[in-house]
Amino acid sequence: MAPAQENVYTLDDIYALPEGQRAELIDGQIYGMAPVMRIHQHLLMNLSALIHRYIQKKKGACLVYPAPFAVFLNQDNHNYVEPDISVICDPSKLNERGCNGAPDWIIEIISPSTQQMDYGIKLFKYRTAGVREYWIVNPVTQTINVYDFAHEKTTGQYSFKDTIPVNIFPDLSIQAEQLLK
Repeated sequence: MAPAQENVYTLDDIYALPEGQRAELIDGQIYGMAPVMRIHQHLLMNLSALIHRYIQKKKGACLVYPAPFAVFLNQDNHNYVEPDISVICDPSKLNERGCNGAPDWIIEIISPSTQQMDYGIKLFKYRTAGVREYWIVNPVTQTINVYDFAHEKTTGQYSFKDTIPVNIFPDLSIQAEQLLK
């Protein structure tokens, strides 16, 4: 007896979802996205604003996009993600639909329903797609895992009380505790 075939989904399936329903597509599998908690949105807003202000002050070319924002990681029909924060420094990757290829910096703010994806599947996908830096922000444990893929190293796990260096912007550091205010 032949094994049961697993469905392989495409971008067409993502765009066919009912209005307001969000999901991500990774290697042809659809992963639904649950509504987030207030602390998630608070951190998302403050972190996005801080990074945006830094780039403006430096007159940098990078752009900051908070979720929902489409990222077509592998520029194929089977991978579509909506990172919480995407920082893109190459404007040629951008079009009206989103980002085609890997953002330079991705930040995911986890919730209980996304932990496995953010620490596992997305960590692997982001690294192999060419993301330069990846942060996983955990508001429950008040920790941030930083991955510096550009230099092939894990820079470590930080507490919200720590001052965290941003690898793609050497003169920027962030203290997450300040983002809770």
